[in-house]
Amino acid sequence: MTASAPSSSPSSSSSSSSDSIAWVRVSSCYLPLANPISDAKVLTGRQKPMTEIAMLFAEIETKDGHRGLGFSYSKRAGGPGQFAHAQEVAPALLGEDPSDISRLWTKLCWAGASVGRSGMAVQAIGAFDVALYDLKARRAGLSLSKLLGSQRDSVRCYNTSGGFLHTPLDQLLRNASASRERGIGGIKLKVGQPDHALDIQRVEAVRKHLGDAMPIMVDANQQWDRPTAQRMCRVFERFDLVWIEEPLDAYDFEGHAALAAQFDTPIATGEMLTSAAEHGELIRHRAADYLMPDAPRVGGITPFLKIAAQAEHAGLSLGPHFAMELHVHLGAVYATEPWVEHFDWLEPLFKERLEISDGRMLVPTRPGLGLSLSEQARGWTRETVEFGTRA
Repeated sequence: MTASAPSSSPSSSSSSSSDSIAWVRVSSCYLPLANPISDAKVLTGRQKPMTEIAMLFAEIETKDGHRGLGFSYSKRAGGPGQFAHAQEVAPALLGEDPSDISRLWTKLCWAGASVGRSGMAVQAIGAFDVALYDLKARRAGLSLSKLLGSQRDSVRCYNTSGGFLHTPLDQLLRNASASRERGIGGIKLKVGQPDHALDIQRVEAVRKHLGDAMPIMVDANQQWDRPTAQRMCRVFERFDLVWIEEPLDAYDFEGHAALAAQFDTPIATGEMLTSAAEHGELIRHRAADYLMPDAPRVGGITPFLKIAAQAEHAGLSLGPHFAMELHVHLGAVYATEPWVEHFDWLEPLFKERLEISDGRMLVPTRPGLGLSLSEQARGWTRETVEFGTRA
């Protein structure tokens, strides 16, 4: 379904710049997954297997013809809500100077202030925020990382999509080998099963299969209580893991802080938090060694950079969650060497592919994000709405 809405007049606070936003398109796209995905939340009965990802795309064009593409996403639920909120606030961008990204983020936030400054509301804003940064970088002829001030031309990467709990052990080992042969630098395994012995067996088997030199992470997806997390962290110490991810509820900052203080294995968390303020509390509690912000989930690049600045000041390592197509750029900007999560799930949505070599993901040198939507993405699109007039 395609709908059109009338243009709104420019804000009285618009810049005197000669260029301005003339057209915005918002699209709701559903990416089907090849196989239903299960982590510990499924095995503990809290969620059903995941079969698709709801993508929210924002396309912006100025009257001078400059364009930007941004996206956000939702898993299992929330996609229709994000799309509905995005089309409500999108007209506020028309007539505005696209360079005023922080001001426009605030304007969009206030447009939906009654539904809050975190969660679904800012996730809808995130698609516009990413599109504005993409536009700005494209207009400058720079990649997003270069626009922001890159520290490196590649980042360490690890694979998650081959290590889910629905995967039998023999296939898990084959997936791990395939990832290493492809040049991916680390392997993450899902844990958190009701039978803890199975978690230990799988981690032990992968460590033996890959050897001591291969970086391995584990992710419990918030499924342990504090006593269980204590026991499992103690057991996993012997496997020399890069980190243990989300051993506790995402908002149990004190519990995560206690584990981080007690064990040599680093604690990683943060992916489920949905604002810079929530990450600020996590950092204040010293609840993570690796902070894992998700730019679309916190509202885009503008709040992500605020989180990264806090993390750098606190001396934390960074491991952004999911959306490697965006986080490869943001990881390249962080002061110390990050890990970026390799998920091949979103690849069919774009014409371009990220390159991987020697355990590292190469930062694209194409202008902006270096991405364009594929015909398949258009085919999976269920709804679109347009505002304004294209150049």
